[in-house]
This record gives sequence, C-alpha cells and structure tokens, in this order.
Amino acid sequence: MTRTHHSLPARRIGRVEVSAIGFGAMPLSVRGRPDERQAITTLHTALDAGITLIDTADAYHLDAGDPGHNETLIAKALAAYGGDTSDVLVATKGGHTRPDGDWALDGSPEHLRRAADASLRRLGVEAIGLYQYHRPDPAVPYAESVGALKELCDAGKVRAVGVSNADPEQIRLAHGILGERLVAVQNQFSPSFRGSLPELELCERLGLAFLPWSPLGGMGEAGALGSRHRAFHEVAAELGVSPQRVCLAWMLALSPRVVPIPGARRADNVRDCALAAGLTLTPAQLTRLTAADA
Repeated sequence: MTRTHHSLPARRIGRVEVSAIGFGAMPLSVRGRPDERQAITTLHTALDAGITLIDTADAYHLDAGDPGHNETLIAKALAAYGGDTSDVLVATKGGHTRPDGDWALDGSPEHLRRAADASLRRLGVEAIGLYQYHRPDPAVPYAESVGALKELCDAGKVRAVGVSNADPEQIRLAHGILGERLVAVQNQFSPSFRGSLPELELCERLGLAFLPWSPLGGMGEAGALGSRHRAFHEVAAELGVSPQRVCLAWMLALSPRVVPIPGARRADNVRDCALAAGLTLTPAQLTRLTAADA
C-alpha cells in the first residue's frame, strides 16, 4: 500500500522547510515505552498527519545494553512507511550518555565525533540533516564541543547544527563559531516552564528556529495540562478542542521561529498534536494564555 501524508503549515529550520509541529520520539524508547509495533504505528501516524520533523537522540534508550534504540527505530519506521519520506528531517543529538540507565554527559570532541558516526550508521544516512549538541558538559569548554560540530559539517557528515539546553551566552558563542550552520536551539518550554523566553527572543534576533522540548509539560504530565493551567482548559472548552492542542497553537502564535516537538506513545495523541498547526486563537485568548498566572 502506498501512503501519502497530509500537508501541514510549514516553518523553516535553516534552509529546510518542515511542518510547524514536529514529533519528539523520545517516549518510544525510554522507560514505559510501547512495543515496537505500536511505536512504528505511532511514527507512521505522525507521517500520515503531515509531520516532517522527527527529533531523536543517541541517548534515547534504556541503558548501555540498548544504545541508540530510538534512532534505529526511526530508521526502521521510515524504511517501512510505504510512502515518500524525502521531505522528512530527522534531527538527532549527541553529548548525553546513559552508561547505567542514568543520564551522564560527554561533550568532548572525541566523543561527539564517535557519536555522530554511530548515529549516521543507525539512521542509515550519508549526512545527518540536523545534529544538535544535547547538553553542555561543564568539564569541557563549550567552544571545543561546538568546534567538533563545525568539523562534522566540514567533513560533510552533518548538514546543519543545533544546540540544546543552551543559555543566551552559549547560543551567541555557538553562532560565532558556526555562523549560518547554526540553525536551531532546542530548550525546555511549556506553560509550566517559561524560563527560556530569553533564548526564544535571541533566536528571533539571530534567525534561528526555536524547538521547545516537553512543550506539554513532559512525559506523565501532558494529560494534566488542562487541570494545572486553568486558562488553557477554558480556551479549550471555548473551542471544543483539547488543552494540549491549544497549548501548541499558543506556542506557534508566540513566534514564527517556534517549532514545538511534542512526544507521544499513542497514535491518537499524535493526530491531536498535528491539528494544532491549523488552530487559530484570538488575540484575547492569546493574552489570557500568555499571562504569567495562566
């Protein structure tokens, strides 16, 4: 069966056009993950819905005996899709490790080079479309880590670079080293966590995409978004949609640089997230949602 995916409103990450809503694939590979069949169904549902940005990382797995599970899963799902996936941008990350199932850091240039090579093999691509430095390693000067990503670009292994969990000073430093090769910043941002607004504002000035991770509050919290934030519940009731859909539409309205990457384990949740790209909120609703006590 040949599959075709719907078209969603688009945004840009560097020179690449992607769907305004992306998909964060982490929940498909960490603790509580679904079986492989359900996971691939969820990924195929995202593609069917018009999502063309899939975010992953080499550290999205259970422990040292399960390396790169999420990347391998995505490669398998894309290969089995049965439709055109040439417009899908797979963004991965390096710099986090999970030696014993716990999170650790390694931002050394040596590690990042090895990690990128391993990601290339698992994804089965000649070059990674977007490679992101996952999280700053205090033991390694930030410029050295970013410099390794520049070398990966020079070698043709990476087409564009992003930084994640970075503060404004680190973003400026990365921009100074990478120039136009730096195309995105991926930081935490949600109704519960708005501390990365300075990074979003800097992305607007520098022309970078801003990719909020855990935009619905994170695994285990997304379902309670409406009960935790009354304004999102109220606006959702007015429009007859979910608070989660309202949340993503609100983020899109904050800036044309925003491309949220909500995660999900179930196909129904992916469909609902994708529909946020077509939801229009009134100025009054946006004001209520943006209020500090929302």
